[in-house]
Amino acid sequence: MIAPVDAPATPARPGRRSGSHPGQPLDLRPAQTARRSAVVLLLVLGVLLAVLASLALGSRALAPATVLEALRAGPAAAGPGGSEASVIVWQLRVPRTLLGLLAGAALGVAGGLMQGLTRNPLADPGLLGVTQGAALAVVVAAVTLGAGGVLTPTTTVTAALLGAAAGALVVVGIAAGGPRGRASTTSTGSAGGTDPLTLVLAGAAVTALLGALVQAVVLADATGLQAFRFWAVGALTGTGGVVALAAPVAAVGLVLGLLGARGLDLLALGDDLARGAGLRVGAARGLGVAAVVVLVGAATAACGPIGFVGLVVPHLARALVGPVHRWLLPVAGLCGAVLVLVADVLGRLVVGAGEVPVGVVLAVLGGPAFVVLVRRRRLVAL
Repeated sequence: MIAPVDAPATPARPGRRSGSHPGQPLDLRPAQTARRSAVVLLLVLGVLLAVLASLALGSRALAPATVLEALRAGPAAAGPGGSEASVIVWQLRVPRTLLGLLAGAALGVAGGLMQGLTRNPLADPGLLGVTQGAALAVVVAAVTLGAGGVLTPTTTVTAALLGAAAGALVVVGIAAGGPRGRASTTSTGSAGGTDPLTLVLAGAAVTALLGALVQAVVLADATGLQAFRFWAVGALTGTGGVVALAAPVAAVGLVLGLLGARGLDLLALGDDLARGAGLRVGAARGLGVAAVVVLVGAATAACGPIGFVGLVVPHLARALVGPVHRWLLPVAGLCGAVLVLVADVLGRLVVGAGEVPVGVVLAVLGGPAFVVLVRRRRLVAL
């Protein structure tokens, strides 16, 4: 019989309070659950504060009361004859705030899934070829479909989603066809499937190849360069149409990711024990990979490539609630949303009337932050 992943080493009777019977094993689960619930509540509060800051702060600062009044007035108040505050809130800041929530939550959950699937604490969602696949598709679309290299938001999002899915399919296909993927009885392989090490190696190789193809297209055609340089910095400048396209896709990815949480917890025990617990290892990995593809594809299509969120946020979530994925994934989503929104607000404030794209802010802050995280806390072996 296999104990729950987050259970204490010595089982205790359900519902027993810690230390209620001297000499008996302590049941830490109620205390752990209470602490994790408190963390989730604090993060929800943090998301609400970050949303308010995103709506209120920028080159034209608005008081919180003005923001709430504009929200109560509804989007109709931003039409002709509407107040300046309503126009700023509904036409500019609501779409980018929703994009920040979407991208942050998607990349945070995708990072937790990717590190759990590969059992590698340094794994990043970009390793699946999703980001570079999306970049190549956008560049090719700009060269072939763009008007002077400029694409409509719908074309950009659609091309990026298709490219992300194609890049991931190539990586998963290579990993599934590898010699270790066919070895279904090994300790790390899975039937017909995606061995973690093979997946990472295939992802790194395909990502490098796709990156080279992007550079080749950009250097060969100026229109591709024009489209790529605006998309590649990673910014929350999409309109409501972009949000409407990307949000349902991201929602599907979040549901898939949360459905795969228990499977990741069992996979952490090893493939043989996971199979013994009744888990279909290949299907569980396939579900996780599909969730990563959908999540990163939606975020990248809407905002361009945004780095460090998928790498750093799972470590932060793991420090807050531990390695159990049914807690780690929701917390990673909340942490990612807060991080992206705060970075976007900082990018609006640091250069006065202009702004620094959120991808640049995260790249500047994310590198040193990750170094500090690594030095202060040993990375958990997955």
